[in-house]
Amino acid sequence: MRARIYQPARNAMQSGQAKTRVWYLDYIPAEAREIDPLMGWTSSADTQAQVRLKFDSREAAEAYAKEQGLDYVVTEAHKRAANIRPRGYGENFASDRRANWTH
Repeated sequence: MRARIYQPARNAMQSGQAKTRVWYLDYIPAEAREIDPLMGWTSSADTQAQVRLKFDSREAAEAYAKEQGLDYVVTEAHKRAANIRPRGYGENFASDRRANWTH
């Protein structure tokens, strides 16, 4: 059985780092999904594809995969550099502004 270990990326609407510190283990589907001819629903007999395990660290996820005898692939997340201004939003209203107020 194959598994994928990864750290989720933040979504486009997220400015913080919430929910990006944990590691997940997902099982890779063993068989393709089938389309039901009557209703058109997609289905599969593979129930492992519905399982997602959460771990606090990459090492814990890898240890679990080795203990269970899983063939796993680790996908590293692309980290962005933090864009933190020294004075931040409050600088717009400071009395010692370096530039004139534009609007």
